[in-house]
Amino acid sequence: MGQLAGRRALVVAGAAGIGRACVERFAAEGAKVVFSDINRAHGAALEQALRETGHEVWFRESDAGVADQVRALVEQAIGLMGGLDLLLNNAGIAVSKDFLDLTDDDFDHTVNVNLKSAYVASQAVARHMLASGTRGTITSMSSVNAVLNIPNLLTYNITKGGLNQLTRNLAIRLAPHGIRVNAIGPGTILTELVKKTIYTSDAAKAAVMSRTPMGRAGDVGEIASIAVFLASAASSYVTGQVIYADGGRLPLNYTV
Repeated sequence: MGQLAGRRALVVAGAAGIGRACVERFAAEGAKVVFSDINRAHGAALEQALRETGHEVWFRESDAGVADQVRALVEQAIGLMGGLDLLLNNAGIAVSKDFLDLTDDDFDHTVNVNLKSAYVASQAVARHMLASGTRGTITSMSSVNAVLNIPNLLTYNITKGGLNQLTRNLAIRLAPHGIRVNAIGPGTILTELVKKTIYTSDAAKAAVMSRTPMGRAGDVGEIASIAVFLASAASSYVTGQVIYADGGRLPLNYTV
């Protein structure tokens, strides 16, 4: 019996990177899992691979940047599994541009994917949990950039800071109903997004490692372990928190 045996999980944006690792770990720990992604090919391949190993998983193509699609995804997940116990908001994009070059579309799209999707999904799931009496968990994927700053990632920084406040607000609102709300704040984790936006050269990689006391990037599996902890009974007295997994970067407090 795994830590999440009998639980029903929804992972928004779970076909690659940290999201994929969380889907795989949730399933390995005994949960039924519905996961979404905008990439149909990656999602379908992961669904098939997990089903072939005996896990109950369902993939649904969905754009986290479109609120109606997020609401529909929650309804589909409830229908497929008969309810929801766990939500992981993992959708995230990063636009790497100087502040003076950003467009309104850059700003709006990042907000919709990174922040509004979490608000919409959390609201829909919380309404379901309250109506069904479910004492569940909601977890969002934040970042050290909610606190620190990379100047050419302005919209990413803003949305991750917003996720932290969303987490704290929902934790207080839902605590009387036994619903716990937390977030995870990764540092540099070796995902495709990091490779495209941060590890753009050897010099850039060296700069990141110079401000990471542990001297290495994190692995997606290390973040998935935290997601399992926050979704399980092991964290039963934890709510309104952001757990930072950053190799010591925040205590060092050095970004440039």
